[in-house]
Amino acid sequence: MMWNWSKYRINISCTCFDVRINTLLCLVFFAIIIITGCENNIFPGYTKTVSGIYYKIHKFGEGTQKPKPTDYITVDIEYRTIKQDSVFFSGRRKFQTTLPDYPGSVDECFAMMSVDDSAGFIINAYKFFRKTIKAPLPSFFNSKSNIRINVKLLNIQSRADFLKEKEEFLSWIKDLEEYEKTILRHFIKEKDISIQPARSGLYCIKTIKTNGAQVKNGDLVIVHYEGQYLNGKYFDSTKERNMPFELLYGKEMQVVKGLEEGIGMMREGEKAILIMPSKLAFGQKGSSTGIIPPYTTVIFRVEVLSIKSSIK
Repeated sequence: MMWNWSKYRINISCTCFDVRINTLLCLVFFAIIIITGCENNIFPGYTKTVSGIYYKIHKFGEGTQKPKPTDYITVDIEYRTIKQDSVFFSGRRKFQTTLPDYPGSVDECFAMMSVDDSAGFIINAYKFFRKTIKAPLPSFFNSKSNIRINVKLLNIQSRADFLKEKEEFLSWIKDLEEYEKTILRHFIKEKDISIQPARSGLYCIKTIKTNGAQVKNGDLVIVHYEGQYLNGKYFDSTKERNMPFELLYGKEMQVVKGLEEGIGMMREGEKAILIMPSKLAFGQKGSSTGIIPPYTTVIFRVEVLSIKSSIK
């Protein structure tokens, strides 16, 4: 029997050629992935979604439930600049989620999380301010700037449960509002406070006045504050923590209404005592942490340390 060696030489040669081609194609493919990844992922450690959000999970919670549009969520949330890594808001908030109104919105970020998850997100600052919170873009951002948002999802509540809880709560606190007014009226009289409140009901008593820059919308304002009950007991103090508070003035969801209004009346270097009824503070439900009871008038002692119109 005679073997046709030429046929096998051709097959072997073709096989080797195929292997070389496949190997080359694989190397090119992985090179494209690496190059593309380096070009697209400009934030190491973060993963990019199809809509352009960069995210990084810091901690997974034990729950699996994710918020749906119209659910109410409670979060610890922090907003930071990218280059300077400067915090311009940090706090606990409860709000209703909505359907994302554009690709890459912060609503997509919340929808990715479960209870007790902690995560970091990087999204476009221009779209966040102009489209999500309907506010002017701060001067230290431009249309291509990004913003870093750190979130811990504490609780998810359906709209039906939220409304039921609200109705039950309001049913037994109707008399507390009048009681609060009486307590505040007695306090003002006892302390012999002659200054008239603003139309909102806020008392702003300046203890140190200056000719410094006036606080205005879009400013990054750094303050020290100490929160007190009318009996003088402190419930919060940035001085005690030695951590001044930074806020982007004029933007929602940063501080209680009375504190925002009072800071807006101040200049750099000034100190003031702000007496605010609950409608300007923690309202009918009190603080989300439970520290401040419902319908509680509070006092904030505030010092404006510095005002930055932009971050350089």
